[in-house]
Amino acid sequence: MYNAFWNHLKEQLLSTPPDFTCALELLKDVKENRLRNEIEEALDTDLLKQEAEHGAPDVPHLSNYILNLMALLCAPVRDEAIQKLETIRDPVQLLRGIFRVLGLMKMDMVNYTIQSFRPYLQEHSIQYEQAKFQELLDKQPSLLDYTTKWLTKAATDITTLRPSSPDSPSSSCSMACSLPSGAGNNSEPPSPTMVLYQGYLNLLLWDPENVEFPETLLMDRIRLQELVSQLRQLTVLASVLLVARSFSGEVLFRSPEFVDRLKCITKALTEEFISRPEETMLSVSEQVSQEVHQGLKDMGLTTLSSENTASLLGQLQNITKKENCIRCIVDQWIRFFLKCCLLHGMQESLLHFPGGLILIEKELAELGWKFLNLMHHNQQVFGPYYAEILKHIIHPAQAQETDVEPK
Repeated sequence: MYNAFWNHLKEQLLSTPPDFTCALELLKDVKENRLRNEIEEALDTDLLKQEAEHGAPDVPHLSNYILNLMALLCAPVRDEAIQKLETIRDPVQLLRGIFRVLGLMKMDMVNYTIQSFRPYLQEHSIQYEQAKFQELLDKQPSLLDYTTKWLTKAATDITTLRPSSPDSPSSSCSMACSLPSGAGNNSEPPSPTMVLYQGYLNLLLWDPENVEFPETLLMDRIRLQELVSQLRQLTVLASVLLVARSFSGEVLFRSPEFVDRLKCITKALTEEFISRPEETMLSVSEQVSQEVHQGLKDMGLTTLSSENTASLLGQLQNITKKENCIRCIVDQWIRFFLKCCLLHGMQESLLHFPGGLILIEKELAELGWKFLNLMHHNQQVFGPYYAEILKHIIHPAQAQETDVEPK
């Protein structure tokens, strides 16, 4: 990676016109080294120790020097914090504040360094993964057999899909995520990109007992399993919130404090939902019922009758069943949103966010980013292999028309 950076710098300087981005960063490093020498002279520890022994350290001068230096080096976001430090007269509080802000500045520098090198790291990571996989493929030509089966099934799934019905998750989201021409129409073959994206979505439904996992995704399997676990937790969370809102009314759920509290309680109680679903939902139903009752009471609203309370408890406990109507619909909405993320990116997908999931928008957007980034990286690394496989799965002319590598 060290050599790669200097090779990249050479390429930039020899390009037409020359690109001085990296060169300017190096000059900045030179400047910082000069500043380091100035700091060492101004904060000579031996000299300061002698002054302290003679009771003559100039504390105001030292603190002003340090604060001015911090103001010079810090990111603009820290300017306000440093200005507040300049108003502190108590030396202990001042030192405490200085070290707190220095800690923040250190993290700023770490984040900046990571962001600066991320493009180089990502570029060479892709090349490295491709080279290593090709070495394995040369030794074992059958290494892509499971990947071929996975993409073949995805192509079959695509060709059997039909245009969205009025019962789709959301009219706006359905329009935004409708399949392109040829996907969902048996008369025309799907595009390679659509087949690949269908394959990615199928990974979220993968049977753990199925050992024929795509070879190109083996390194990401653990992370995919974590995403599947998060998806299931969000499905249960959103189902609980929808049921609770249907009983308590919109007024109570317009309170951000109440919604956040209910979400926090539900998340904590559903951590063991997979291993103990019945016990988990029994605890959730009882706690949510109490929170709804107390919330309505605190807002001066009519509390639930005994009959409605019993119905609320029953519907919450029914979420345990996989065939539960609300749980199935929520699961469909979430997968539809992730499909939108693959097709159109995160920003546009958030504009067409399913209304029924608005209470978990933040959590679902985080899941969407993770899924999108993981699949995008996989597409960058293995796009050429996927393109070659798909030429033999779908119509050759169509396969050559659309590249599966990300733009």
